[in-house]
Amino acid sequence: MANVERLSTGIEGLDQLIDGGIPAMDQVIIAGGPGSGKTLMSMEILYNAAKRGVPSAFIALEEDPKTVLANFKRAFPSFGDVDELIEKGVFVVGGEDAAMRIQSSSDSESYSFGNIVSDIEAIVASNNSKLVAIDSISLLKLLISDKLLYRKSMIALTTNMRRLGVTSVLTAEMVSSERKDLKFSQEFFIFDGIIAMYQMEQEDRRALGVEIVKLRGSNHSWSLVPYEITPDGFKVYSVQ
Repeated sequence: MANVERLSTGIEGLDQLIDGGIPAMDQVIIAGGPGSGKTLMSMEILYNAAKRGVPSAFIALEEDPKTVLANFKRAFPSFGDVDELIEKGVFVVGGEDAAMRIQSSSDSESYSFGNIVSDIEAIVASNNSKLVAIDSISLLKLLISDKLLYRKSMIALTTNMRRLGVTSVLTAEMVSSERKDLKFSQEFFIFDGIIAMYQMEQEDRRALGVEIVKLRGSNHSWSLVPYEITPDGFKVYSVQ
């Protein structure tokens, strides 16, 4: 593979799975079921980038950004400099306007996909973000009932992200947390990469596992590996 610029996730084991980081300007889905940690992972990737001085923006479409930020701090108490990064403007947590307008609309389609893209672009421009997370694109599917129009809209979203010069991670919900039940939604084929997070039955407990389903034009691991969510962040135990 040709050498490409990559953005480290800051999660050592995860970087090992994707040949050192996410290829710059790629749009990558982090997919998982409830409780898999996809929102936390996407936010930690941005936090780690912001610590390196890379302007980053987390865009919450389903929850109040303040709630998302509070959950992040509670999950990772060792990340004590979050507020400092936000004050410096290198780490933005936004999306409140979009989330509130979507949820308060009696007709979801009355708040158009174009409005959402405009809101995203405004947040990206607020600190000239180079790395963006959108949580979650599953909500966008509810706004557009026509499958062809939805696919075209998602392609337009990825095109806009590239036009803005950003690398993106976008969370998506999977119907099941089990690997054996993995099904590919139509948007999975649009994006450059897919990181799938599972909760698997293992005797009397549930085990967490992650795999790189695809990373277009790039080396990546084909292994399913375990991970943990600890107070110090994600621990991905890549296969040596």
